[in-house]
Amino acid sequence: MIVYEKSTCTTCRQLAALLEEEGVEFDCVDFHIEPLTEEELRALVSKTGCPASELFRAREPVYKELELGERQVDDEEAIKLMAKHPELMQRPVVERAVLARPVERVRELFDG
Repeated sequence: MIVYEKSTCTTCRQLAALLEEEGVEFDCVDFHIEPLTEEELRALVSKTGCPASELFRAREPVYKELELGERQVDDEEAIKLMAKHPELMQRPVVERAVLARPVERVRELFDG
């Protein structure tokens, strides 16, 4: 499991504590220090099943500067903006994958 976070974020620290308490192994990526590429963001957005703009963090000054709350932003523009301005992306975001062979292993995604 990968957690995309900002290490100084209270919510991110709470998630890490919860995962540790539950005995879940995870790796953290501070995307403010190691920004995600457009390709990485595209893959991550795809896994969420949500429009990329739903990952926007509306409290950030750049969100207001770019007037993102006042217009429609398609996935490609949202991804480019988050790659350029990592602070625009909500946090934490959890990415988890399971090799579903046998197919019953997909149930691991629903555990815990």
